[in-house]
Amino acid sequence: MNSHSQNVSMNSAIDPYVYQTLLSIQGTSIVVQTTQGSVRGLLKNVMPDHVVVEVSETPFFVRTQQIVWVHPDQR
Repeated sequence: MNSHSQNVSMNSAIDPYVYQTLLSIQGTSIVVQTTQGSVRGLLKNVMPDHVVVEVSETPFFVRTQQIVWVHPDQR
């Protein structure tokens, strides 16, 4: 066994305004545009680095850094 310890550091940019906005609409239906496409579903959970959007009972974990825009779904 190696006696050397490794320090692992993770850096994540958190936008407090986006985070607070997402917290304020948690539990509602939303549309999220990401750098890879859009996701439409129920905003189930908001964490500083990601959100969970439920689509047809399937959770999608979206990194906050990948969000381009978000708005409530009016359907």
